[in-house]
Amino acid sequence: MTVELALSVMSGSGAGHLFLCDEDDQCTGLITRAQLIAVREGPAYTDQVRLRDVLALAR
Repeated sequence: MTVELALSVMSGSGAGHLFLCDEDDQCTGLITRAQLIAVREGPAYTDQVRLRDVLALAR
């Protein structure tokens, strides 16, 4: 899922965060709207940035 899609989903649902899960439905992280907005406003942002990329940067 891209950052833009995640922000759209969060906006539509009124959620402030998303739990991220792998293909085995195991929680692999949590990401907030504020984190996604910060990434989107950053100099390295492109419309191809995916949530897994954001989590890798946060670690």
